[in-house]
Amino acid sequence: MSLKVVIIGGGSSYTPEILEGLIERQPTLPVSEIVLVDVEAGKEKVATICQLGNRMIEEAGAAIELTWTLDRRSALKGADFVSTQIRVGGLAARAQDERIPLKHGMIGQETNGAGGIMKAFRTIPVLMEVAKEVQELCPDAWMINFTNPAGIVTEALLNHSAHKKVIGVCNIPFNMRHSTAELLQVPPEDVWIQFIGLNHFVFGDKVYVSGEDRTEDVFQKLLSKEFDYSPANIMPLDWSETFIQSARLLPNPYHQYYFQSEKVLEKDLKAYEENGTRAEVVQALEESLFDLYKQESLREKPKELEQRGGAFYSQVACSLMDSIYNNKEDIQTVNTWNHGTIPDLPYDAVIEANCVITKNGPKPIAIGEIPAPMRGMIQNMKAMEELVIKASMSGDYKDAYNAFLVNPLIQDEKKAKVVLDELLEAHEDYLPQFKR
Repeated sequence: MSLKVVIIGGGSSYTPEILEGLIERQPTLPVSEIVLVDVEAGKEKVATICQLGNRMIEEAGAAIELTWTLDRRSALKGADFVSTQIRVGGLAARAQDERIPLKHGMIGQETNGAGGIMKAFRTIPVLMEVAKEVQELCPDAWMINFTNPAGIVTEALLNHSAHKKVIGVCNIPFNMRHSTAELLQVPPEDVWIQFIGLNHFVFGDKVYVSGEDRTEDVFQKLLSKEFDYSPANIMPLDWSETFIQSARLLPNPYHQYYFQSEKVLEKDLKAYEENGTRAEVVQALEESLFDLYKQESLREKPKELEQRGGAFYSQVACSLMDSIYNNKEDIQTVNTWNHGTIPDLPYDAVIEANCVITKNGPKPIAIGEIPAPMRGMIQNMKAMEELVIKASMSGDYKDAYNAFLVNPLIQDEKKAKVVLDELLEAHEDYLPQFKR
């Protein structure tokens, strides 16, 4: 059997990552056709990626037909897997998500706080349309969603679209496993972390190496401050001894936004004054990346892509496809329905959890109750996510305001309105649901 993979947002600078992963897995994941899909604004980029991808395929001697198109419906016909990695409004929209909150003394970040909410508002309606077309044109296909905020987007699709074969993925749990392996100086494949929580708000509850509980060793290493396990696009900050010893949970790098807010805001404002928003820095980086991609001598994913962040992207997305296709029943960390896995959260909520990956999708491994120190925070984050989804679907200003008000990085009733109003105006072209 041959497989067809469609990548929505194929002009992304990340696409060489997933192409590399699919090429490497051809012996077990027999992909014979890949179609890159983008919009008119991304036409030049997707064409460049396609040319690089075909050179990578030729270099590897792989039997894969790689094409690109702006016609999403024609691309979806007969697809087995549909990977979604879109950015509605591009990096210019991300710059607004970062700049406007910073102007009002709030953290401006693309998937957290006010900026993350606005990204969801722009994204969910578009991916709902994609899911509708997938259900119509390739109903047996699995949608692998990498679009941030991945957990919120995945819950919106699972609970409000007709297509239910949707799985959200994020590289943070994979990155944490590899970083923990480096911390303990053991092979990554020997490390297993019990995760509990939500996308970008997930904790490590236990760490095992070859079945041995090494949680305490990890905490001691963190306390020694000998190691930085943050991805390239997130600044490392030290965790205090009190935080590690009291919470007894392994934080992920995004937790600095919530538990070290003042220090992060200070650093963000300094970086903004010196270099502009992170989006503007990324824009410059992407220009240099695409200059590299255009070089006909380049026949592999360039090392410079690591500076863009998103480490292990191809590993996460492609390993998931491989396990579904081959019914591997291995364990991977994905975003999927709770269905009682965490009894403290709603049954139909989407959580980020270790799952057994089968041909019928992910089967979450029971976790139990959320540890007391973080139970309220995680429940609050889930309530906020539900409000974000509601506002994305309704286009109701009051729903949007409530989502802002409940977000832990805002929680100021006057600032919430000011920042919401400015962001709605800035993104008016990409928020048709709010025009009602």
